[in-house]
Amino acid sequence: MQEVGGSNPPSPIFFIPMNIGIFFKVFIALFVAIDFFGILPLFLSLTEGMSPGQRNKTLVESVLTALFVGLLFIVLGRSFLSFLGITIPDFQVAGGILLVTLSLADLLQREKTRRKPEEGIGAVPLGVPLIAGPAVITTLLVFTDTAGPVFVTLAYLVNLAFLIVILYNSKLIVKFLGPAGSMALSKIMIIVMTAIGVVMARQGIAAIIAGRGVMR
Repeated sequence: MQEVGGSNPPSPIFFIPMNIGIFFKVFIALFVAIDFFGILPLFLSLTEGMSPGQRNKTLVESVLTALFVGLLFIVLGRSFLSFLGITIPDFQVAGGILLVTLSLADLLQREKTRRKPEEGIGAVPLGVPLIAGPAVITTLLVFTDTAGPVFVTLAYLVNLAFLIVILYNSKLIVKFLGPAGSMALSKIMIIVMTAIGVVMARQGIAAIIAGRGVMR
């Protein structure tokens, strides 16, 4: 019998806005880490001279490679870190510093250039490390622990779907934005990624201090 004045468990509908908020937080972090507009000119450069069929095949190979690597870190990443004795706060600090370092390096260089490989460019370098690079892997590992693998996997899949659309229409998008517009958006993404790195490092340091009993 239910007690008078007792509190009922909250309706599942109450958690929908919260769940959507978590999803969008992970989605935006991965969107920034992937750096769509940074990959766009590289994809055009690496696939220059290919037929539409070859370009689409390269696109599919690159996305499937990035998906496999991402899921591998989502599923096994935490176990691998535990085997090495690395905690999530440790990885947050290291990952945050790495994101800031990579972001500053990208921000300060004039342009991203790559030598065009003869074959296999879908897997390397497009799939790894241009799509599933250090920034994406770090983001996947950290948010898998804080937001859960389900939200991270969904957010990653949606980002990859967006990436397919953007790269499939790459020539139209670059023509619309122009070289300067594409580069400017890429730099903005890098600045945001720097800020995300700072937040990761700060949260990791706070968690380490709290774990030692200094911060309660």
